Amino acid sequence: MHFSLRFALCLPFMALAACEDMATTGDPAARAELASQKSCIRAVEKHTGVSGASINTTIPIVETGQFIIDLPGKAPWTCYTDETGAAKQLIETRL
Repeated sequence: MHFSLRFALCLPFMALAACEDMATTGDPAARAELASQKSCIRAVEKHTGVSGASINTTIPIVETGQFIIDLPGKAPWTCYTDETGAAKQLIETRL
């Protein structure tokens, strides 16, 4: 595939990624939470070897620094972060 065609196909995805980061530019707390979520997603994907993880937004979370991570076709994981936003503990949810 020609380079310019590949670039044109990727351009919308690059714009979406930039918009996600720009939406939190003025809010340090939102930036920290986004960084924590990304850290948890990377940690779960690395630990399980499964890509396509996402933050579960349907289960209410009360604790600060806790996220539920959904994996396609697998059980969800709970991720706890430290005060810097780095993933520190992963727990697989078994039903």
